[in-house]
Amino acid sequence: MRVSARARIVGWMLAVVGLALSVAIFVTAAILLSELDRRVDSELMKEVDKLRRYAESARAQQSVKDVGQLLEEYLEFNTPDQWEDFFSIVDGQVDMRTFTQPPVNLDADEELVARIARVTTVEDRTIETAQGTVSYAVIPVTVVGDARQGHFVIAIFYDPQREEIADAVRVLGLSALAGMVLAGAAGWFVAGRVLAPVRMMSQTAEQISDSSDLTRRLDVPGDDDVAMLAATFNHMLDRLEKAFVVQRHFMDDAGHELRTPITVIRGHLELMSDDPEDRAETLALVTDELDRMNRIVDDLITLAKAEQPGFLSLDHVEVADLTVSVVAKARALGRRQWRVDEVAEARVPADRQRLTQALMQLVANAVRHTTDDDLIAVGSAVRDSWIVFWVRDSGPGVAPADRERIFGRFMRGAGRTGAHDGAGLGLAIVRSIAEAHGGNVKVTEAAGGGACFVMSIPLWEMWEVR
Repeated sequence: MRVSARARIVGWMLAVVGLALSVAIFVTAAILLSELDRRVDSELMKEVDKLRRYAESARAQQSVKDVGQLLEEYLEFNTPDQWEDFFSIVDGQVDMRTFTQPPVNLDADEELVARIARVTTVEDRTIETAQGTVSYAVIPVTVVGDARQGHFVIAIFYDPQREEIADAVRVLGLSALAGMVLAGAAGWFVAGRVLAPVRMMSQTAEQISDSSDLTRRLDVPGDDDVAMLAATFNHMLDRLEKAFVVQRHFMDDAGHELRTPITVIRGHLELMSDDPEDRAETLALVTDELDRMNRIVDDLITLAKAEQPGFLSLDHVEVADLTVSVVAKARALGRRQWRVDEVAEARVPADRQRLTQALMQLVANAVRHTTDDDLIAVGSAVRDSWIVFWVRDSGPGVAPADRERIFGRFMRGAGRTGAHDGAGLGLAIVRSIAEAHGGNVKVTEAAGGGACFVMSIPLWEMWEVR
């Protein structure tokens, strides 16, 4: 049986509240009953003291002649409270009692009266009657000049007072039950409001599973835990949508660009004859196409990784050393007039290998668009909290209309002079590396003609970039 989170929350809340209220009611009842016992004992002792003080006062004034008179006048002087009863015994016989009618007449119990008449010291006891438990105290009384023995009895009926406590506890229990019903209703409403974003997440996830639509987002106002959970869910959907877009682009790009070399390889293999020269020529062509496919796959993997966390491995990079090392590596790409324009004496938190990859792509692009003895210059500088790298050449340059387009995937510029055309992914890789560092790349016209590719990355700490 499936139990919703809302029902579990309300159930646990009511269980905890019910347990707390039960403990509170039990403790309250125990305290009230204990207080009742203390109050009964205290009332008995107080009556003993009152009678003793009255007797001493009467003896001092010599206003009583015998024990009967003393007890009679005391009963007229002291009236019992509710659930109390006073009566006197003189010489073994019930003498006087109060005019209030008690729940049960103890003085009608001859056996009890006989036992009380034999008491010689103050004592208190409890007995069970038809009306429940009764606590009573017996006070022996004598008067000088009177040989008779008197006893004053104070009886307190315990059960009616305990029943009052039981009634109060029952009212408290019913109030607690009503409070739990109201708390349950309020908890059900509040839990529904709080868990509404969670239900929205479930519905959104189900709709995404059914339709593969990753554009849906949750709108949960506030800054509580549920709102944070919704924001995290939206962030996860952003990442998933981006991952699916990257995957789709990868599949589209791979299918688009690898179809041609595969077709070329298949066609030449199908037409290959047994002639050794023809076989050698076909093998060379197939090997060249396979190498080109390998380069395309490597470039596509690089672009796919650029969209994922962990693309960069950050460290402090010496900009001057990086600039000089790129020029040293580039000299093997062609016979050009290689030059270092300027180097920045600075350290930047960046991925040295990715920056080298981007600059080498720009250098290779410059080589493809220049001829022997043309100028290619590399430089770096600090400009307004940015580290700027550039590669300029004396080639034909880039038309203003193409300066943004050439950074797209599979976009090739005009005026290439290299023996092999690339797949048009090099400048897209450069842009991905620059953006991963929080920067950008652009192309302008170089002084004296040609193209100048400028890559800028911020100089401040970037340890949180991907």
